[in-house]
Amino acid sequence: MKFPSIFRVAHPQRFEIKPRYYDPVKEEIEQRTSRIKKELQAEGKIPLDGDDLDSDFYSSSIRGAFASGSQIRGRSTSPFNSAGLMRLVIFVLLIVAVFGYIYLGPEALYTMAYLIGGLALLVVFFRIKGKSGK
Repeated sequence: MKFPSIFRVAHPQRFEIKPRYYDPVKEEIEQRTSRIKKELQAEGKIPLDGDDLDSDFYSSSIRGAFASGSQIRGRSTSPFNSAGLMRLVIFVLLIVAVFGYIYLGPEALYTMAYLIGGLALLVVFFRIKGKSGK
């Protein structure tokens, strides 16, 4: 009998291999078909396809997306919503709290707590005001 637990017990992972089937005849037919199609397109006997996903013409849409640093289309980001800025603000507040406690004592922590609470209330107030004004 198994006792109920709130913790997950690790189970050994099973090895599953999914075989890939290789058909040399089918691959040769596809290569010949694509080569003949390219030759006919080069001669102008058949029109060029814009959505041809052949390996020579295919280019990934993700190439350079990470290096360019551009946003994903349709997603609007604000510097105030980014996780990096939030981490920076928390880190700075912790550093200020530690040095304030060392130099000024517990009064610095209470003062900083009141200031942060007041700023949080102002942010909530303006967000509620902004939503009701729309």
